[in-house]
Amino acid sequence: MPLSRLAKLLERKGALTVAVSVVAGLASGLLLLPRAQSPDAGAEPLPQLSLLGQKLIADDRASKQALERARRYAAGKFALVLPDGSKRELYLGELGAEIDKVRLASLVRQAKDRTSMLVRGFRASGQTGPLGLPVPLSLNSERSAQALGRLKDELDRLPADARMDLEARKLVPEVLGRLLDLDASLGAIEAALGRGEREAKLVFLERKPRRVAAELGNVQLDEVLGFFETGYDRSDKVKARSYNLRLAASKLDGTVLLPGEIFDFNEIVGPRDEANGYKVAPVIAEGELVDGIGGGTCQISGTLHGAAFFAGLEIVERYPHTRPSSYIKMGLDATVVYPTINFRLKNPFPFPVVLHETVKNGVVRAEILGPKRSHTVTLIRRIDSSIPYEEVERPDKTLPSGVRRLGQRGVPGFKLRRYRIVRDGAHAVRQRWDDTYPPTSQIVRVGTADIPKDRVTAEDDKHPEYLADELLVVTQGADDSDEDGTARASVMRETREAGRFGEKGWTEASGMPVWESRPRSEETPEEAGPGERESAKTKKKKGKG
Repeated sequence: MPLSRLAKLLERKGALTVAVSVVAGLASGLLLLPRAQSPDAGAEPLPQLSLLGQKLIADDRASKQALERARRYAAGKFALVLPDGSKRELYLGELGAEIDKVRLASLVRQAKDRTSMLVRGFRASGQTGPLGLPVPLSLNSERSAQALGRLKDELDRLPADARMDLEARKLVPEVLGRLLDLDASLGAIEAALGRGEREAKLVFLERKPRRVAAELGNVQLDEVLGFFETGYDRSDKVKARSYNLRLAASKLDGTVLLPGEIFDFNEIVGPRDEANGYKVAPVIAEGELVDGIGGGTCQISGTLHGAAFFAGLEIVERYPHTRPSSYIKMGLDATVVYPTINFRLKNPFPFPVVLHETVKNGVVRAEILGPKRSHTVTLIRRIDSSIPYEEVERPDKTLPSGVRRLGQRGVPGFKLRRYRIVRDGAHAVRQRWDDTYPPTSQIVRVGTADIPKDRVTAEDDKHPEYLADELLVVTQGADDSDEDGTARASVMRETREAGRFGEKGWTEASGMPVWESRPRSEETPEEAGPGERESAKTKKKKGKG
């Protein structure tokens, strides 16, 4: 082999040896470097998971398992805890609970990621045991508000003042009132749902009564300072009205008024509606007798007004009816309509007084009780003038065409003046009020139906002509005591003068239209309808008078 060729070969071999040596050196160097770790090497393991108190396996089945568990929870009942510890159970669906599936999936996904805020927050808190996932339930605001609103109507309670039980002669302590706080209660329910609990305490706002038992230690019931009575029908046909009378009277019976305190009828008696136990009975609406909830309440307020009037209490607010009442004299009534028309009185004495009202044996009796004192109260009422009523006709599809019936007898209006004279020894105080009672229209029902006239069963209004004494004087005062010193009840003396408005036939004489009913046996076939009578005024116009 030529020398030059051998030299070249050796040269190449040497370079290769060097290259091999370099590669070998690099390889040995790499073997001496520390080995890179995998991402999971040395990291803390993921915490155990739980949902609704049960373990949850953090694998691909976790989301499905969590959803099934949440559905079982949402299908169950939830207890609402009342202040007394009793509970009302509702299905979570009734409360408007709904599963937030998107949030549930997100929670499971975060629980399987050690870098998520959920896992890092759990570790930072230092908690031990499994990581409990919150239950992703939300409340449908409209449905939950409706559910709690129905409970609110039932659970809300008006405060009751401490009062005197006048039958047992003992003190009845006050009762706290409460109002369901809808927003706070919904917040408590949502928080309990997030923790996977099955009950939450409802939140109530406390309503304190005005009068507590500690304030009534010196109440005296020695004497009837003033009283008044009215009668009521005890027959079955008006038993709903009698029920309303007793209910309203029970609300105020035993109420104590401290010196200077004002009694508010609408506040004490409360709403007259079905929720408070009242029934449908006749009421006066715009001068007409119609059926309404709480009919009869005005008799309770009117009778109480009479007792307060003769006891010498201050009449703060009082309104007459829109028509005279059959059970009480004009000037002594007091109409009430919740919450717009009220009756209020004030205790002007330096001692407490107690209101006492009962409904039994056909008599409503109101009394104002207090310590023994000597006083006399006189009512002087004079009617100054009357206001004529009008007669109106109204079509009636239940009556045969041409048949007429008296649907409502007219009642004149009146303008009157009242005086109250309170005498206590040599001292006397006189007060004056003016009242106006508007006239009540006379309503004639005129038949428009195409039915036989001999099938008519409708009757005329049975109310008689309204008579009122032109002058009325009533005096009430404490009578002498019995021998043992016990005070007798107040006595009432009454003087009346019929005058222009107290004699039968005065409305016709004043030119107002009069309707006279008569038996069917006196009817003739030619007349327009059974029971029809023309007024004397109309007859004179026709030449029949």
